Order: sequence, then structure tokens, then C-alpha cells
Amino acid sequence: MPARVMPLLEATGLEKTYVDGPARVRVLAGLDLRLEPGERVAIVGESGVGKSTLLHLLGALDVPTAGRLVVDGTDVFALPEAALAEFRNRTVGFVFQFHHLLGDFTALENVMLPALIGREPVRAARARALALLERVGLGARLHHRPGELSGGEQQRVAVARALVRRPRLLLADEPTGSLDPATGERVAQLLLELNAEHGATLVVATHNPALAAAMSRRLRLAEGRLLEIPAAAEGRRGSAAGGEACA
Repeated sequence: MPARVMPLLEATGLEKTYVDGPARVRVLAGLDLRLEPGERVAIVGESGVGKSTLLHLLGALDVPTAGRLVVDGTDVFALPEAALAEFRNRTVGFVFQFHHLLGDFTALENVMLPALIGREPVRAARARALALLERVGLGARLHHRPGELSGGEQQRVAVARALVRRPRLLLADEPTGSLDPATGERVAQLLLELNAEHGATLVVATHNPALAAAMSRRLRLAEGRLLEIPAAAEGRRGSAAGGEACA
């Protein structure tokens, strides 16, 4: 019998509750998730259901109220703060909907930054950033600041920045949500190509039905838990919806 492949990520019993005065809002309710190396997964669901919260937990940008997260054999939330920062820098790449680029830095400097924070030599960081910016079609825009770039160009810089440390896990939170359809399609295709080339496990929270359909697996977040969407059921839903967003 072949050896069982270890998952890249395994979340068990993840809970997240926000407290606002006397009110308590339970966003995630004992959620479980297993991701295999190189997998492509879409997370869909109604606006405000907690997709961003989930991605922030998977990327260790936030901590859960309860539950356990193991990524690449590391019990993430058991790490001390310094080791947790190193984990985020080395293992996770995050693409935000609104880029979060540093306005005073050029495209090249923005992409280099995670590598420099990770104490890579400047020459190596620059070489990798240059290669990635060429790969995403921005070789002629290296020295432009974010304010001099279009929204689609900024998002492509953000994708290159997320990949500069060669992460095992690439998380994208509504990566096409703020873009026009044509630019959004280009960014979505770029994510899929880079997933294939670099082998990072890709998790996308999206309202974009075409992007969700391009993933190897689709999960719906509802009432704090994830439900698998069978491919056939998703196809019927898309036909009935006449092309409306799947979340």
C-alpha cells in the first residue's frame, strides 16, 4: 500500500468569535479543512460570511478563538511570535483585494521587500523580484510607484510580491474583486499559471464564478463551516443562475 501523502495544511476545529460590547458574533464554528500540496481551492459564500477571516487565520495574520492549524508539519499557533513572523514570511504568500502596496516604494522595491525582511542578500532579492515582475508583464514598470500604476498593474505587483519568497501556500482574497472584467480575467489566469509553475497550494476567496470554476475544488462557507461543492452540482447552479456570481 502506498504511503499516505501528508497534507500541506490541516485545520481542525477553527473557531472565531468577535466581541463588540455585549454582542458576540461567531464567524467560524469549528471549521475543518485539509489542503494537499499544489492543490487549487476556491472558497465561495455570501458577502460577510467570513471568507476573509478564514484566509487571515490560514495565513496566520490573525489568531482563532479556538482550534488548531498545522501547515507543512508546523503547529502554527503554538509558535512564539518571532517564529510566527518567520512562518508568515517564508511559508505564506498573501494577495489582498486592495493590494496594500507601499506608496513610497517602486514596484521593484515592493516585490523585494519580503525577501529583504527575510534577510536574503539584496542581489538575490533583486534578481528574483526582477524575474517575477518580468513574468507578470511589468518589466517596463519596475521603477513606477503604485500611484503611477493601474489597478490591474498594482494587483500584478501584489502577486509577484506574494511569490518572491517561494511560499508553499498562496492565499488570495478576492484578487479580481476590484478589477474590471478583462483585467480580472488576466489576473485570474496569472494566478493559475503561477500555481502550475511554482507548485504552491492556491486558495482563493472569490465571488468570481469563472475563477471559482477554474479551481480543482470548490468549498462554500456557510454558518461557520465549509461544505464541498460537487462539480456537477456547481455546473447546474451556474446554468440556472445564467452566469451570476456563485457566491
